[in-house]
Amino acid sequence: MSRFKLTVFDMDGTLLTDRTIFVFAEKKGFKDELMRVINNEKMEFYEKSIEIAKALKGTRKDELLEIFRGIPLHENVEFVISELRRRGVKTAIVTDSYQFVADDLKERLGMDFAFANNLIIDDGIVTGDLLIYNTELKRDLDNGKIYSICKKCVMDQLCKELGIPLHQVIAVGDGKIDISMIKEAGLGVAFNAPVEVQKYADVVTSDLSVILRYIG
Repeated sequence: MSRFKLTVFDMDGTLLTDRTIFVFAEKKGFKDELMRVINNEKMEFYEKSIEIAKALKGTRKDELLEIFRGIPLHENVEFVISELRRRGVKTAIVTDSYQFVADDLKERLGMDFAFANNLIIDDGIVTGDLLIYNTELKRDLDNGKIYSICKKCVMDQLCKELGIPLHQVIAVGDGKIDISMIKEAGLGVAFNAPVEVQKYADVVTSDLSVILRYIG
């Protein structure tokens, strides 16, 4: 039996080969606006998430799902998730993207949980409003930023609900926002990540199947 009971994955750049909002921006023609917000150093990260969501106002949910489903998975994702499931390890997506796309990927891959921001959709149409997951605006202790979702907080809460200690959790991610959960998990995996993320990880890899070596 595996000593690990839960694996928490980032979505964009980890399970998926691209970042959802960049693909949406490319397809819907607001890439310049997206980059303007991203490069605004006066805004907190959570404020950027709220502002970016406005660019999707009036878009049909079904259209966005169709675009999302065209984003390729990284190599071995389906195999790794199926093997974790077969070996009794629960799996979760924790992303600063949107709940409806995270849920879609969760269902496609047969994962157990998905946590993300709630892009408000009314009668199938995006309103442009965003309900961020990090409602208490908890600041990331590692870099002082406030993200739209605190991944460490989500992992902590999920572990509490499932009765799984943190040393039995694997956390996998590729960006600064993932550092807090990578540091705290029993096994932190930096996947295709820059050096600033790698230095907090127990495992650095470009092959997700490496995770299975640590599963009994």
